[in-house]
Amino acid sequence: MALPDEPRAPREPGEPRDWTDEHVARWQPVLPGLDPVVEGAVTRMKKLSVHFRRVREQSLADFDLERHEFDTLHKLAGRGGSAAPSELAQDLDLAPASVSGRLDALEKRGFVRRTQSTTDRRRVVVELTESGHQTWLGAMDVLGHEEYRLLGVLSAEERSQLNDFLRRIMIESETTGPTHPWHD
Repeated sequence: MALPDEPRAPREPGEPRDWTDEHVARWQPVLPGLDPVVEGAVTRMKKLSVHFRRVREQSLADFDLERHEFDTLHKLAGRGGSAAPSELAQDLDLAPASVSGRLDALEKRGFVRRTQSTTDRRRVVVELTESGHQTWLGAMDVLGHEEYRLLGVLSAEERSQLNDFLRRIMIESETTGPTHPWHD
């Protein structure tokens, strides 16, 4: 729907069109109050999210990783490559038994090792192995390269502005929630 008193960004003749431009043009006659700028921005964010998800999933396939394996390696890497199983369970929002099963499989693949803590013999420490670190890093690099490739069409200042704009939108989303009920 249209936002009140919002200017519409004019399109320059001959400016390249993307899939979303066609989508907006198709829906404007059906929804006359549709704001093409808002619809365009939201649709592009959705399409980019899908694109990045596909790149990530292909990256995981290329590195022979299941999503849950990558998530576990990622959380462990985010803790500097070492964590207690209970910390991973908390980070992954899983029951400790579920994390134990994941760690068993990752340990068999040589991606993690479990050792006893040097300060508390009752405590187990999970560490990324070099192989686990390199596999995680490789999968991360594929997505990172695609992110840089796409955002590389913007100048450094434009990337900073985009980041600031998206932050403002996210803050609004996180602090207010929907203004209209989903159902009457």
